[in-house]
Amino acid sequence: MTRQTTPFDGRISYALAAAHRAVSQTLTSRLKKHGVQVEAWRIMECLDMNARLTMGELARMVLMNPPTLSKMVDRMVSDGLVHRQIAQQDQRQVNLLLTDLGRRRMLTVRREVDDHDEEFVDQMKEGDNRLLIDLLKKLAN
Repeated sequence: MTRQTTPFDGRISYALAAAHRAVSQTLTSRLKKHGVQVEAWRIMECLDMNARLTMGELARMVLMNPPTLSKMVDRMVSDGLVHRQIAQQDQRQVNLLLTDLGRRRMLTVRREVDDHDEEFVDQMKEGDNRLLIDLLKKLAN
């Protein structure tokens, strides 16, 4: 099959968007089997590694705007995956914590994400995945 040229050939912004779409679609499909959205997985991962995050801290880490994050967290609270706790240092802030169910679900989903990532790594030469991550981090900053 011959690859057709497009007006976007050589455009970094297009290549990044196309790669994001491919990764996002396949990950969304895999996580759907577990009843979890990609954003919910990111939230659970962050909460597992950083106990007692505020909503503002979490929004920055999971790449969501605060109102959208609040709605997602409301659903996750209703589903029994996370719970809210008044911050100990500042009573005006709320910390989010994984529940036992949330932790179990996150571990299952983490294995799925690891398998998904491994499929992409398998398409690269040794060390290319680290280089790609480093380059993408530079662009994100």
